[in-house]
Amino acid sequence: MSAQDRTLDHYQELMTINATSHVLRTGRELGLFDALLEGQKTLEVLAERTGLPESRLLLLLRPLTSVGIIEKYAEDYAISSVARLLCQYDADLGDAVWKNASAALKSESQSSVDTDVPQSRFDSIAATQWVHTPAAMQAAEILDFGPTPAEDGSEEGEGTVLSSEESEPQTLLDLGCGSAVWSCAAAHRDPQLRVTLVDHPGALEAAMATANSIELGDRFESIEGDALTAELPEGQFDHVLIAQRLNSYSPDQIRLMLQRATSAVKPGGRVIVIDSFEGPNRPSLAESIEALRIGIETEGGAVPELKEAQERMKDAGLESIQFTFIAASRVGLGLMTGIKP
Repeated sequence: MSAQDRTLDHYQELMTINATSHVLRTGRELGLFDALLEGQKTLEVLAERTGLPESRLLLLLRPLTSVGIIEKYAEDYAISSVARLLCQYDADLGDAVWKNASAALKSESQSSVDTDVPQSRFDSIAATQWVHTPAAMQAAEILDFGPTPAEDGSEEGEGTVLSSEESEPQTLLDLGCGSAVWSCAAAHRDPQLRVTLVDHPGALEAAMATANSIELGDRFESIEGDALTAELPEGQFDHVLIAQRLNSYSPDQIRLMLQRATSAVKPGGRVIVIDSFEGPNRPSLAESIEALRIGIETEGGAVPELKEAQERMKDAGLESIQFTFIAASRVGLGLMTGIKP
């Protein structure tokens, strides 16, 4: 393929991406998705509901079918699974965030402990956190949660980090838990892990629903409060997890969060950070969009370079810093761990 062909293909790709976004919005504005959420409908019924001539409506239905938003069965049209998720969690396709992009990018970043992080950002993360379930299961495996194999091949031990010979179950503090997908994956892998959740009431309700849905709720307890200010026990946990949280905070708030996590973990225990990181390779489109979204939605948040993130862990008093990208993550999430001496 020549350079000219690549340029033309790229041009067409960009134009198609933009056109597709407008097609989705048009379908939403005409009430097409609302009609199909009620159940399958024929072209005739949909034309009546949207007020469009059938021939004009068909022009819209064809690209929506091509991108998998709508499915066709004989004479009936139906909304797809992915469209149901969009209608449930991102009905406006993120427009509430992106319409403020220009103004947000012109504002100066803040670094104070008192920098405001809109609760709507954390609510949005919690609402859609379940999409990271495969990544969470892989992270739990990477972190070695679960029984330790004995020399005879059977499974013994309590889990994973401090010592497989310890008789007490391991404990994990999920600081700013959201819907607790990440800690639930750890508890699923380690049948004795005890989890303490910290977040505001709405998130705790969602987190407990997640735990109960996989019959783990009896091993979960909660502390109600903001992750930055809630009173935490000191030196009581084998692991402290901060998942999809730090990048929304200002640098001063990140330092405070890591200090709180280090204070809460036992000597020899782990602080685990799961979030986006800027690695040595060129970021994907999804990773670049997430970094931009953080910059728009928050006053002081950002995706850190790996070296910067490692230095923050060291400044919090942690040692043996390790990092890996989570291959199963669709948005390039990684995990970084540090041990409290």
